[in-house]
Amino acid sequence: MKRRRERGYPIAVLVGFEEKRAVLWQIFSKVVKHYATVELEGKDKKSFYNFRESVVDVLRPLLKEGVRSIIVTAPMKANYAKDFLDHIRKCHHWLFQQDGANSATFGELAGSAGQLHEVSELMKTTEFSKLLCEITSGDADRIIGALEKHLNGIDDDGAVVLYSLEEIEELINGRWERGKLKPEYIMLTDRYLVDTKEKNRVHRLLQVSKNRSIKTRIVDVETKAGVRLSQLGGLVCFAGSE
Repeated sequence: MKRRRERGYPIAVLVGFEEKRAVLWQIFSKVVKHYATVELEGKDKKSFYNFRESVVDVLRPLLKEGVRSIIVTAPMKANYAKDFLDHIRKCHHWLFQQDGANSATFGELAGSAGQLHEVSELMKTTEFSKLLCEITSGDADRIIGALEKHLNGIDDDGAVVLYSLEEIEELINGRWERGKLKPEYIMLTDRYLVDTKEKNRVHRLLQVSKNRSIKTRIVDVETKAGVRLSQLGGLVCFAGSE
């Protein structure tokens, strides 16, 4: 029986722009998987607008799951990636809001990412590793900033922070009624995921959270955000009243 290759947890999204298409890849901690391909149909202004909007639409489900670190690439001397970033700054400025609940962190890199072998070669470069580290750390820091506001009572909206697996499970698996707590985000460190004696429960929690459209994020323990999470036990969930 062929053994299924473990993919690990989601880290980022890679969007490789080419002359007539964009290829989207999910970057996991152990593998890279093709997610979608968006074709450009036509060469007029409206066609380019629709093409870029289609890429945003494909990204939406991943953003809702909590994967908000996005690298866009295009071959050297091509402006496809830059034009896409200019488009979303103009038409989807909410993605760039510093404190936005649905914002993302973008990075741009020169290189081809239309085929798997091109992605593999790109990911071996120092430039890619550095950029990936920068945007994932920046995105995690932004989420930690929101967490700190909850902890310090700056956002006095009835939000709470949960630290125990049992409490988080109870909230995630329960019924969410208006006026009651609803989970917003679950964050944990990669070390917590490796070291916990309750791996099955944690993986099940993450899957249920995904099914119920709750954003989740696994953070490198060596980053600033990871250190802060470790101080809180390695696993947190913050929730607010509907």
